[in-house]
Amino acid sequence: MIADLIGFDIVYAASAAAQHSPMATSVSPITATPAVQHDEHKHNHHCIPETATSHPGNPIPEEPASIPEYDVPPIRTDEQSESSANSFSAESAIDSDEPSTPRTDPQVDDLLEDLKHDPTASVDFTAPKKRERRSSTILVSQNAADLRRIFGEEGGTRLLEKTCCGEGCCRVEALKTDPSASPTNPVVLPSNDAFRDLELKLGPLSLDSELTNITSLPAQTVSFEPLSAADKPVASTVQQHPPTFVTPHPPYDVFSARIDKARELTNPGAEKRTYHFDLDVTDYPKESGQVDFAVGGAIGVCAPNLEEVVSEMFDLLGVPSFARDRQVRLKTDSGRWPTIWGDEQARELITTRRELLTWCSDLQSYPPTKPLLRLLAEHATDENEKKILMYLCSAQGQAAFCDLRTGPYVTVPQLLHAFPSSKPPLAHLLSHLQQLMPRFYSLSNDPHISCQQRGQPDGTKYRRLVEIAVTVHESKDWRGGQRTGVGSGFFERTARNFIAAANTGKPPAELDFRIPMFRGMMANPLAREFVADGPMLLIGAGVGIAPFRGFVQRRLRSANCANKVWVLQGVRDHLLDEIYSGEWGVHEEEVKKVVQSRGGEKRYVQEEVRHQADLVWFIINALDGRVFVCGSSKGMGEGVERALLDVSMCKGNLNQEQAEEFWAQKKESGQYIAETW
Repeated sequence: MIADLIGFDIVYAASAAAQHSPMATSVSPITATPAVQHDEHKHNHHCIPETATSHPGNPIPEEPASIPEYDVPPIRTDEQSESSANSFSAESAIDSDEPSTPRTDPQVDDLLEDLKHDPTASVDFTAPKKRERRSSTILVSQNAADLRRIFGEEGGTRLLEKTCCGEGCCRVEALKTDPSASPTNPVVLPSNDAFRDLELKLGPLSLDSELTNITSLPAQTVSFEPLSAADKPVASTVQQHPPTFVTPHPPYDVFSARIDKARELTNPGAEKRTYHFDLDVTDYPKESGQVDFAVGGAIGVCAPNLEEVVSEMFDLLGVPSFARDRQVRLKTDSGRWPTIWGDEQARELITTRRELLTWCSDLQSYPPTKPLLRLLAEHATDENEKKILMYLCSAQGQAAFCDLRTGPYVTVPQLLHAFPSSKPPLAHLLSHLQQLMPRFYSLSNDPHISCQQRGQPDGTKYRRLVEIAVTVHESKDWRGGQRTGVGSGFFERTARNFIAAANTGKPPAELDFRIPMFRGMMANPLAREFVADGPMLLIGAGVGIAPFRGFVQRRLRSANCANKVWVLQGVRDHLLDEIYSGEWGVHEEEVKKVVQSRGGEKRYVQEEVRHQADLVWFIINALDGRVFVCGSSKGMGEGVERALLDVSMCKGNLNQEQAEEFWAQKKESGQYIAETW
């Protein structure tokens, strides 16, 4: 309720209320005042004009008759401008990218720069190539005394946690070399594109270099045994469905949902491709507690590794063809692998090597770890490759390892191509690969009202559908070109195959394309905070707008709710990548505004939030009013959060600290919900 504002300006609110009659429904028009430049130090926000629905004498504006539009210069710092400009270029990590931190000039690089001048016959620094980085690595200090000198006696640990990658950069040690002597056994670099793409900075490394603090060889926790005569073989569905032991929420299995429809939402020329799927969940098994699909909920999808990538792994490891699909007894010492969320325990399962590489181990979504590199070093037969891998696992190679870890993602196949003499046993390698986790996708419809008549003889048979939208995430591949994420790549391949089959004229009922899915997060923030009444402002960019389509569908089917939901949709160019245009409901033109960053007015959605300050301030202070934000945290999410602070500072006459506390309380009370990745 409006009482939420009491903690911020109770005296001001009380005096304002006394100045207005309880019968008043509007205020006299006030000429918009020019915007005043934003003072980043004093936080004097007068960037948003006074209007007929909001002015200093009335801190809680009346509901606008329509979405107002003001021609007000946006207030953007240089940092925000850079973040906004890059907000649509990020690629997803689990099909959703980890946010990156600003670029820095690491002190570690300074150390390596000095080492470059030492004599070496193995490394060419004459034409350095600028390396793209995902996050920063900073050498803060080399001993405890330096930390106390820089950070003081208190607070050093907290500050260090914000700047350290957690992989031991502070423990870097220089290679011990004699400047007067030339290396007698220089390291010969592997001559292949996969290694060159790693762009490792090895300094004056030679085969005689002394390395310290080398990571220990990790233990093997997985083993294979042949089946006995008493073992009963298990039918494999490796190309269609995960094995039965891949259970996201025991005792329920992954459900094979048939695709009812699939289509591409974006047009040719769009920077990112987005696909829409209708999934048939009519026969989804009932679960304990009668959990159901919910507006704003998300389904989990178990996506497999690409078949070609799995075969490539077998070839690189030297696994013979006859052993790849032969059933074996898998034994694990502990942990949840190869299940998803099973109990932590030892296991014995009947499976195949292909099933494990296809459905259970992630081959491309995680940066390499020292245990993995140490395992490769142990089984490298080439002395130069072994030395480089051991260097990456040592204190002297800590900086190079951090560059490798924090740069663009390196896939497991690329590492095996880069160090071709290393062929570790598959069982030992599986012991240290990351679990292939489900990908989650928000529902883009109201699952309680979506169904499709199937044309049964009695005309009464209906199928229940849930709908999702998936954007394809791509990253640079070392072979050239782009590679897709595990989940989004799986969806794109399936959609293209479905569309090609449908174009042959087959009836939809005869097309049998399936998605391994399960009812995922139906109590996530978007679903949990959705209410049937009260005004809502839905702010999203790209595919982040998809779950809001279900919100609007539900609201527009409720009486007298057309004036209680508004949508701000950010796109690059509405002619290319505006998704779900014309599919929101009969009142779409009244509730939705599309903001283009590359075409039209060239404005980001966070700038539009400032232009709609009256609407934002009205909704967040209304009874059961809610503001939802969904999309990428890099650029859009951060920009919208800054814009909301500006609105509250201008319209609520709050300072920076009060504005932050205001939105923190709104988030705690469920009125401000941000779902970003």
